[in-house]
Order: sequence, then structure tokens, then C-alpha cells
Amino acid sequence: MYPVLRMVKGMALAALSFPLPLTGTHVSHHICWPWDLDIWMELNNGRSLTLYDLGRFPLTMRTGLAGMLRRRRWGMTMAGASVRWRRRVRVFDRVEMHSRCVGWDARFLYIEQSMWLRGEAASAALYRAVVTGPSGIVPTAEVLRALGMREATCTPPAYVQDWNRG
Repeated sequence: MYPVLRMVKGMALAALSFPLPLTGTHVSHHICWPWDLDIWMELNNGRSLTLYDLGRFPLTMRTGLAGMLRRRRWGMTMAGASVRWRRRVRVFDRVEMHSRCVGWDARFLYIEQSMWLRGEAASAALYRAVVTGPSGIVPTAEVLRALGMREATCTPPAYVQDWNRG
């Protein structure tokens, strides 16, 4: 079941936080609850992707992306994802999540997220996001103009470009 109450809490906290630039980092904190576990008593891999939602959605709020998408009746879809797990997250562990847009190209925004457990990386995810409207994919330049970012460029880092080609 989707963690609706956790999402509402995250969105409320984001609404009370200061705005971020599109490439700003949103930091959030989460607890691994018993219902987040798999049969090996650690954070379920599917649930970790859901927890990444709990960081990504507030990021879009704080950057102004969510409001702009809503006003224009556009949506944002994940068009690719890659996740790496490094440390086991167990019941009642508290993780710190970092979420940020690391760049864009003509079609996609690239969002990097990581979970930290006691100061060490527990997992990381790289997402390729696309904005869609009634006519299909909205070019990134149009999305940036709608955000008031004229002539904005932010070439994704080399590791993102390599991932995107692969």
C-alpha cells in the first residue's frame, strides 16, 4: 500500500520550507518501518523506490516545478531509473535522503537521489524524467521557460551522460 500519510507529511514540510533553485538539494528524513521490510528483515527494494518518491515529490514542490506542472496541466513521468544498493537498511533505521536535479538535455531532466545511513551511502538512484502534456513530450526548453529560466543550460555530469547512452 502506498504511504499516503508519509507523503502528505513530506509535502506539508516542503510547503513550509524555503524555495530551491531547480538544481538545489532537498534533504528529507525517513524511518524504515516494519511494513517496509522484505523477508530478510531489511528495506524492501520496491519500497525503497517508493521512499525515493517521498523525496522527489517535495523536491518538485520546492523548486516550483510541481506548481507549474499543475497550472499547465502537464505531468512528469519517470522514463528511466537505475538504483544501486550499498548498505542494508533495517527496521527503525533512520535514513537521510538527498534529492536534486543534476542536469537536463532537450527531452529529459535527470534527478539523482541518495539515502544515507549513519553518514554512509545506503543506496542511490538516478532517474530520467520527462514532462508530458496533451500533445506528448514537452521539450525541456519549454519547461524551463515556464519556470522563468530563460537561456538556462545545465549539462548533465559525465556519469549521467554515460548512463543515458548505455
